[in-house]
Amino acid sequence: MQYQTITLDVADDIAVLRLDRPDVMNAMNSQMRAEVTHAVAAGGAEARVVVITGNGRAFCSGQDLGTEGNAADLDLERILRDEYVPMLRAIRDCPVPVIAAVNGAAAGAGANLALAADVVIATESAYFMQAFSRIGLIPDAGGTWALPRQMGLAKAMGAALFAEKISARQADDWGMIWEAVEDDAFEERWRARAAHLAAGPTQAYNAAREALRGAFEADFEEQLLLEARLQGHCGKTRDFQEGVLAFLEKRPARYEGR
Repeated sequence: MQYQTITLDVADDIAVLRLDRPDVMNAMNSQMRAEVTHAVAAGGAEARVVVITGNGRAFCSGQDLGTEGNAADLDLERILRDEYVPMLRAIRDCPVPVIAAVNGAAAGAGANLALAADVVIATESAYFMQAFSRIGLIPDAGGTWALPRQMGLAKAMGAALFAEKISARQADDWGMIWEAVEDDAFEERWRARAAHLAAGPTQAYNAAREALRGAFEADFEEQLLLEARLQGHCGKTRDFQEGVLAFLEKRPARYEGR
C-alpha cells in the first residue's frame, strides 16, 4: 500500500509509524484508519517493535469531522465497526510490542488509539482528552474498555462525563500511561525504549501481553493455568536458553526473538 496520510520507516528492528496530517492535528479519516491498519501489520511482520507517533504538534485529534461529510449523515456505528475495529484489533494482535509515543494532543479517538498500545510514553506538554461528550457522544475506539482498566472507574467516569484535559503528568500519576517525559528528552526516551524491546525476548513479551490482558477476565485458578501454559511455551524458546546461558556466563543476553 502506498501511504498518503502516514509514514512508515523500519530500521534496526524498529517500525516507526507516524500519523501525517499535521494541518488537521492528525485527525483520522477513513484513509488514515485503513493505512494505520495496514502499517501496523506490515511493521509487526518486519520489525520487533512498532512505534506509533504523530507529525507536528499533535499526536491525534480524533475523528476528522471536517472532511468526511455532514455530521448528521455519518454512520458512526458502521465507521466504528468497519474501520476502527480492524485498526484497533491490528494493534492488539500485533505480533510484537506496540509503543504509542504521544508527542502532543491526544483527543477523542486519538487518545484511545494511544491507549490501545502496550506502552504509552508521552511528552510532558501532551494531554489526553475524552472529548466525546462535548459533541453528544460516548467514548469509543476502545475507550470504554481501556479507561476503567487503566485508571479505575472513578477517574474513567469523570474523564468521560467532564471531557477535561488530562495532562501527561496526571496520566502518569493515575496509571493511565507508562511515563511522561520532559519535552527535550522525549524522542531520545521513546527511541531508547523501542530499542530495548527490539533487542529483547519477543515471544516472552507477547506471552506477558496475553497473560496480563487475560487477568481481567480470569479467576485465580484460570490465571495460574494460563501462566503455566504460556511459561511452558517460553521455556521452549531459544531466547530462554540464551537468557539462562548469558546469566550463567555473566554477560548480556543476545536475544533473537525466537
